[in-house]
Amino acid sequence: MHAGEVADELTSHESALRKLPLPYSLALRLREAGVAPEVVSEYVGVDEAALDGVYRIAEAKLSAAGDRRCHELVENSRTRAQNAQ
Repeated sequence: MHAGEVADELTSHESALRKLPLPYSLALRLREAGVAPEVVSEYVGVDEAALDGVYRIAEAKLSAAGDRRCHELVENSRTRAQNAQ
C-alpha cells in the first residue's frame, strides 16, 4: 500500500464520519481516540449503559454512508462486547 492509498482511505473514513449526525460521529471519534466510556456518554448525552447501542447505530449509519473501514469498526465492537461478558 502506498502513502496515497492510505491518505485516500483516511479521507474516505473522514468523509463518511462527516455525513453522520453529530452525536454518532462524536461517539465514534471519541471511542477511536480511546476516550473512557463514561466520558463519551457525557459528551454524547446518553447513559453509559446505552452507549453500546449508540455505537451500533453509529456503525450502521457509517456503513450506509459508504465507509470502507466500517467493517473493521463493527468487528472491533463485537470483540469488545464479547470480552466484556
